[in-house]
Amino acid sequence: MQVSLIARSAAASFDDPNLVSIAGLVPIVRLAEKAGLRSLADQWLSVPTDKGANAGSKVSSLVAGMVAGADSIDDMAVLRHGGMKKLFTSACAPSTLGSFLRSFTFGHVRQLDAVASRFLVALAGEASIVPAPTDTGMVFVDVDGTIIQVHGPKKQGARFGYSGVRGLNALLATVSTRASAPVVIAQRLRTGAAGSPRGAARIVADAIKTVTRLPGMKAVPVLLRADSAYYGHATVTAALKTGADVSITARQDPAVKRAIGTIPDDAWTKIKYTDAIYDPDTGAWVSDAEVAEVPFTAFISKPKKGRVPGRLVARRIPELNKKKLSQPTLFDTHRFHAFFTTSTLDTITADQVHRRHAIIEQVHADLKNSALAHLPSGIFTANAAWLVLAVIAFNLTRTAGALTGAELARATTATILRKLVNIPARIASSAPRVRLHLPEAWPWETEWTALFAHALAPPRG
Repeated sequence: MQVSLIARSAAASFDDPNLVSIAGLVPIVRLAEKAGLRSLADQWLSVPTDKGANAGSKVSSLVAGMVAGADSIDDMAVLRHGGMKKLFTSACAPSTLGSFLRSFTFGHVRQLDAVASRFLVALAGEASIVPAPTDTGMVFVDVDGTIIQVHGPKKQGARFGYSGVRGLNALLATVSTRASAPVVIAQRLRTGAAGSPRGAARIVADAIKTVTRLPGMKAVPVLLRADSAYYGHATVTAALKTGADVSITARQDPAVKRAIGTIPDDAWTKIKYTDAIYDPDTGAWVSDAEVAEVPFTAFISKPKKGRVPGRLVARRIPELNKKKLSQPTLFDTHRFHAFFTTSTLDTITADQVHRRHAIIEQVHADLKNSALAHLPSGIFTANAAWLVLAVIAFNLTRTAGALTGAELARATTATILRKLVNIPARIASSAPRVRLHLPEAWPWETEWTALFAHALAPPRG
């Protein structure tokens, strides 16, 4: 490929009032309107003074900007170019949106949480982003935190956390089934030095409550999955009180080691992974292992009513770097990974299901590659609100992809942005009718047209 223009005959000017660069926002913003984003924000948000006026328009503008690829307040200017004013009304200026976010308190962030959960339920009514499970009969809620790196000395709450990176700590809960990609169902921003379990019990309770409100999910069993940082009494009991089961990696404390030591040699079942799994202890990829289980009661230091009966499912991998010992012990010849579960899944299935908890890492990466590439404010609560809005934009983008068919149902935000959102268009008006002239031979014309038809169709019922 090469440029066909001759240098002396080429010219460029930014002067067309009927061009837009992000025509895909039309069906996606319309989809947000059908799911009630603007009305929910107007109903639930009570940000004071003129900074909080027209909350629905400001929330819609922020989410639309994020869907279009904005990862800072200044980037919201993308909503105010060319013919955008002919397609959208009430697109707020970046300075207005920044003042709005800086007016948030923690209570207003919680109000925005309420908007996000109700909006997700409405989106699930538009597309099967979390279809009723047909395999294990379970829906999976995954919880994990991630550090969002920040720079500058004036970021409130920025600290060096467990990762050794200075930033703020975002705790997320996602929901998925074997047939669907994860969407974010609860979120909370914490200081960078916050311990992983901080606030986890509340997030778990909120997430599972929202799951029961999703279409067709009221009576579906829920399995909470998490890593060892969340193996604590508060988090586990918060899930059990909602009726959910848990599958949480157990720390290798003496009680867990004693339980593993009681497993007979003939109880271990060999398994071979279809796809090799990464072993963080050695940095190697492992294809073979053995699994077994043993009855186990968690939190035996608690009073009797606070103890949790279940099973310890252990996976062992031969120690490749065997120590030269005359009488090696079990833990010298094998490395063990164990998790505590209250589910009734068989041992091999329980191990397979638990390992899929890593799917939440894909959500972390996706968000950090889009709206969470930065936390734009120096004020902690403004950044906390930005996190919630980023989650709303992520779930909205995921829904838009699901409406186009299987190819984009699991696509990342960047892929959907490239194929469905960042499409140039020329606006032509005739009487009340507005037509978007899109590029000829666009490779994803079929998918875009399906999204457009659904979003602009009359309301059902």
